[in-house]
Amino acid sequence: MANAVADSLQQMKQQLDTTGPGFCLAKWKQVTMHLQNGHTHSCHHPASHHVPLEEVLQNPTALHNTQYKKTQRRMMLSGGRPSECDYCWRVEDQGNGSLSDRVYKSAEPWAKPYHDAVLNHSWDHDVDPSYVEVSFGNVCNFKCSYCSPHVSSKWMEEIQSHGPYDTSGKFNNLDWIKQQNLMPIPHNQDNPYVDAFWAWWPRMYQSLMHFRITGGEPLLNKNTFKVLDWVIDNPNPELQLSINTNLCPPREIMAQARERFKRIIGEGKVKKFKLFTSAEAWGAAAEYIRHGMDYNQWHDNICQLLTDIPGMEFTVMSTYNLLSVTTYDKFLADMLQIRQQFRRHGENYAPLHLDIPYLRYPEHQSVFIADHTVLPLMADQVTYMYQHPDVANWFPLEYNGFWPHEIEKLKRIYWVTHSHINKQRDASEAARLAQLRRDFVVFVDTHDRRRGTDFAATFPDLVDFYRRCQTAC
Repeated sequence: MANAVADSLQQMKQQLDTTGPGFCLAKWKQVTMHLQNGHTHSCHHPASHHVPLEEVLQNPTALHNTQYKKTQRRMMLSGGRPSECDYCWRVEDQGNGSLSDRVYKSAEPWAKPYHDAVLNHSWDHDVDPSYVEVSFGNVCNFKCSYCSPHVSSKWMEEIQSHGPYDTSGKFNNLDWIKQQNLMPIPHNQDNPYVDAFWAWWPRMYQSLMHFRITGGEPLLNKNTFKVLDWVIDNPNPELQLSINTNLCPPREIMAQARERFKRIIGEGKVKKFKLFTSAEAWGAAAEYIRHGMDYNQWHDNICQLLTDIPGMEFTVMSTYNLLSVTTYDKFLADMLQIRQQFRRHGENYAPLHLDIPYLRYPEHQSVFIADHTVLPLMADQVTYMYQHPDVANWFPLEYNGFWPHEIEKLKRIYWVTHSHINKQRDASEAARLAQLRRDFVVFVDTHDRRRGTDFAATFPDLVDFYRRCQTAC
């Protein structure tokens, strides 16, 4: 099986390279649209770029088919490699036969069947994507510690009232957001980018295979419910529909969403429906990181939806960071309990998937700035996962524990952290680490002062580390 997949990917690369070494179907068939500020990008690796208003007023599909993006497509068709796609070029230029995401993405079912159609059109053809992610606005009831004002309205309110955090990089400085043309259009004002989306939607919907709504908090945006109602009235058996949600909206909104989820799944309106939600700690620690969260409400809403709606699935995105360290074992126990409680005997069904990336930015909240005191805690968490693996000796299709790739992700974070902590640093690297630790102290002090939180009470096992950072300041 593995050899067949490898052969298929090699064939995909050869097919792409026939057109050019930079040709990638994701530039045509995948798009993420940030409608709150009119930004777009195809594939997650290139930075988003702004859609000129005059383009979208003339052509609603410019939410994806900007003139800028068309020039990148022309370069790909002419044998070039756009500089914005350097993530893939770094992989391919290693010279060891490594396959980049341009191959993996182009081989996906939402891309591969369109290879010939893409080549049969000119570079400036307006394409209808098959994989779409969209954010309708930045309205959100959370202020997650690593988030940004252009994504969260609550963050925007805080920064507008009190200014950025006084870290070395002026964390969440609006000046940078303005320079990048990322300032969101206020949710109570008309938004021409949202209008363009709905003008294009009936046509776009016909070719969709993946559609994911992000935010802000999508359940606080009326456009999310407009999409759900459209799907109910216009079933699409080829569509995989997903929503990112913090699962802590007002109860009446959660009830309205639950009824729509039940119809979409129960009546088979789409091929697959899934919710993506986030947590990276347990209890009060999770609520400190994701300010506005009620951990018990979050946990109960997962269980309630799994109880009420057969076939509901979740992916919990767990961005491991410095504040995860002290309670991540309890968080893992909760995830294991949900998976075991809602598994179906003898069925190929997983109620909950766990994705564990590590936080890279802002660096002052990354686990990599920690000292050796966190390593035993992290090692215990990896050990816990190893002690509760997905072992299917009796029921081959049951999901009883943590999957190998989930364990591997946390183990990788442990070893990268171990390497960072034990690294021999030159003077400039040592100064950089010291600065990030000072920024951590500033972040904690500002967070507690502005939000009425108590770091010492919430993270007692990190108090000594905090004091060492404070002393160094």
